[in-house]
Amino acid sequence: MLHTKPGLIDAVRDRFAHVDDCPFQGPRIFFENAGGALTLKSVVQTSAKFAAIPDNQGRDNPASHALVDIIARAKSDLAVFMNASKGQFFVGESGTELLFRMIRTACVNAARGSTVIGSSIEHPASRSAARRWAEIAGLTYVNVPHDNRTGAVTADDYRRRVTPDTAVATILHASPVTGIGMDVAAIARAVRDVAPDCMIIVDGIQHAAHGLLDIDGYGVDGYAISPYKVFSRHGYGVAWISERLSALPHDMLQNGPATGWELGTRDTGAYAATSDVVAYFDWLGGELCQSSDRRARIEAAGTAIKAYEKHLTDIMINGTGNLPGLAAMDHVTILAGPDNPDREGLVSIVVADMASSDVVTRLNEQGIRTHTRKADHYSGNVLEPLGLGDCVRISLCHYNTEREVTQLLGALQDIQNGRSAASR
Repeated sequence: MLHTKPGLIDAVRDRFAHVDDCPFQGPRIFFENAGGALTLKSVVQTSAKFAAIPDNQGRDNPASHALVDIIARAKSDLAVFMNASKGQFFVGESGTELLFRMIRTACVNAARGSTVIGSSIEHPASRSAARRWAEIAGLTYVNVPHDNRTGAVTADDYRRRVTPDTAVATILHASPVTGIGMDVAAIARAVRDVAPDCMIIVDGIQHAAHGLLDIDGYGVDGYAISPYKVFSRHGYGVAWISERLSALPHDMLQNGPATGWELGTRDTGAYAATSDVVAYFDWLGGELCQSSDRRARIEAAGTAIKAYEKHLTDIMINGTGNLPGLAAMDHVTILAGPDNPDREGLVSIVVADMASSDVVTRLNEQGIRTHTRKADHYSGNVLEPLGLGDCVRISLCHYNTEREVTQLLGALQDIQNGRSAASR
């Protein structure tokens, strides 16, 4: 694993900006990765470089030709990173915007009266788009309830509700509230067993930084990520679409290329920054295996990231040495349970008799950055069935350390000890 190779975690951390300090706060531990991961230093440099270039693509000059080549290279990099042998990549305003666009296109091209299926665990990015465009297109929306105990939805859950007239399906790859990952390939197979022509669109925004991406293995038609959650920056999203989704009538300029999905001139720097992210995974995999194959190195990186993040969440939940973990703290409840094998680098908790916002404030005072999730339009679908108004989200990534996790546990124990002393 990452932490067993001497010096590797330090080398990883050295590649990220503000890994242990905030320009507004000073020293801090960053456990707010689900809200936006740390940014690679190479991405910061690349973004500044391309922000200064005045030229655009599609002109007959050396700068324009270079920009076209950079975009083509980035799309090739994405194909390796996400293991997509067919289809196309394009960028848009955000991952959410791209999900709306893909789902809208699938719905308005579906036969009137058919169904759209999705699950209650989904982020509103996909759930809102599917419900809105199902209604507009004259389709019936079918909700697949998630399991409140596990914080997940399964292939069997979808199988019980999919019908032969299901035209569009949405899947969440990992929840930004429970931290639990879904088996996208198994869910897609369950859908296609009954509705083989269904357009299947996946929200991969939370999952992308926490393990492998394998478009060829999923059997889906659309997949969206938000690069600011995968070590890049804000301001754009990346989508992959299958050849058949690409060919559907969609928003485009009149008389433009039939399979063109980008609207307006996109930022070449966004594509270049994406190549930086892929190069980082390639570098990390090269530190972990001897393969000369780029995809194999990226897979090695993804496998190691997943294993190391499980190691960190296991410490967080079960403790280490004489330090108790979250599961041993009587005043703490863990969403989706302490023994969930599908957890992806995120643990959400509730502290008894204490508002989650107060817990976040107390942790922040100790230099530990977490986040409050409220039962609002973002997280109410998960929290309300549990009878919760809020929770504390602790989201880590592979550049976090065992020491940072133990500092968090100590801080949470101090909060409880302080409250117990005050009540006496």
